[in-house]
Amino acid sequence: MEIKPVDHVNATVRVPGSKSYTQRALVIASLAEGMSVLSNVLVSEDTCYLMEGLRSLGVELLISDDEVTVTGTGGVIRNPQQKVFLGNNGTALRFLTTMVSLGRGEFTLDGDRRLRERPVKPLLAALHELGVSSHSKGGKGYPPLRIDTGGINGGVVTFRDVESSQFVSSLLIGAPYAHGDIGIRLEGKTVSEPYIDMTLRVMDDFGVEVFREEENHFHVRCGQRYSGRRYRIEGDVSSASYFFLAAALTRGRVRVMNVNPDSLQGDVGLLRILEELGCSVVRDESWVEVVGGPLRGGYRVFDMGNMPDMVPTLAVLAAFREGLTVITNVAHLRFKESDRIAAMVNELTRIGIAAKATEDGLAVDGGKPRGAEIETYNDHRIAMSFSVAGLAVPGMRIKNEQCVRKSFPGFWDELKKLYEK
Repeated sequence: MEIKPVDHVNATVRVPGSKSYTQRALVIASLAEGMSVLSNVLVSEDTCYLMEGLRSLGVELLISDDEVTVTGTGGVIRNPQQKVFLGNNGTALRFLTTMVSLGRGEFTLDGDRRLRERPVKPLLAALHELGVSSHSKGGKGYPPLRIDTGGINGGVVTFRDVESSQFVSSLLIGAPYAHGDIGIRLEGKTVSEPYIDMTLRVMDDFGVEVFREEENHFHVRCGQRYSGRRYRIEGDVSSASYFFLAAALTRGRVRVMNVNPDSLQGDVGLLRILEELGCSVVRDESWVEVVGGPLRGGYRVFDMGNMPDMVPTLAVLAAFREGLTVITNVAHLRFKESDRIAAMVNELTRIGIAAKATEDGLAVDGGKPRGAEIETYNDHRIAMSFSVAGLAVPGMRIKNEQCVRKSFPGFWDELKKLYEK
C-alpha cells in the first residue's frame, strides 16, 4: 500500500476499545460468577485468538459488533484435551498460563513461530513455587508450554527485574482462585508498571480487592470471586497515538474520539512528550485533540519504560525533528511482535535517517526522511507508525499492510478521514 502525502490535516477520527483493557476484562469476566456484558470491546486478531482460547476452556462468549456477552466459569476451568493455539498474542499466552493452572490435568498452550520466541519463564517459575508443574520448549520458558496442574497453592513469590508486567498481571488475575492467599513481591526494575495498575483497576471493578502492603508488594486473599457485570472498555490510547503523530508531522489538527485523557494507560504519557516538542493538546472527558506546530530540535532523552508501545510512534516523530533523540529503558522490545528495536533501526535507515540500537533502546538522529518500501515484520505498530510518516513525505509504501488487524482492523478506514476536506 502506498501512502499519499497530505498538505494539511483537519480531521476527527475514532479509535476502538483498548486492547489491554479488553483482554483483562475478557479473562476476568471468564473467571467471574454470572454473566458479564462488555461493551466497546476491541474485536481484532489478537482478541479473537484470546476469545477462542477462552471458549476452549469452557467459557461461553457471544459477540455482537463491539459488545461481548460472557458467561463466567466461576473459576472452574474445563480441560479441552487439545492444544490451545494463540497465534502471536503474547498477552493471551501469559494470562492463560495462570488461568489453566487453576484447572486440573495437563494443558498445552502454543502459537505461531514468533510466539514461540516470546518468554514466559519468570511466570512459570513463580507458578512452580505455587505447586504448578510445567514444561517448555527446551526447558527455556518458551512455547509450546505444557502445564500439569491440580490448582494453584497459596504462598509468596518474588519477581526480580521483571521484563514484562504481564507476568505479574497474570498471577494477580488468577490469585483469588488459588487454594490459599498469594503474595507477590517485585524487586529491582519493573517495566510497564501502568499495566499492573490497569489490572488492579479491572480486578477491583469486578469485585476483587488486592492489598498493596508496600509499593511493590501485593497480597490477594483467596476465596474472593469476581462478579459478572456490565462493563465498558475505554478507548485505546495506543491506537490514538498514530493520529496524534499525524497532527504533529503535518502541523495539522486531529481530534481523536473515544479517548480518556486521564486513563491509566501509560501511553497517554505521549501527550506530554508532544507538548514538550511543540504541539498543542486539548483534553476533554472523551476526546483528545492535537494541533501540530514547528517541532523543537535539540538533544532529548526519553525513558519509555512505562509506555513501550509508543516507541515506534516516538521514533518516527524523532525522524522528522532536528537533533538526537535517545529512547531508553525498553530493552524488552526485542521480544514483542517483532524485535522492535532492530526493526525500527532498519526502517529508519531505509528512509534516510541515522539510527542505531543501544543496550536498552535506540538513538535517532533526525533530519529529512524520504519515502521507501517499509518492511513491517508482521508487526502492526511498525506498519501504523510508518504509514503516518507517509502523510508527510512522498513514496512511503507499506508491505503486508493487513498486519494492523492484530490491534486495529479499522485503521486504514480511519486514516482515510485525514484526507477529507
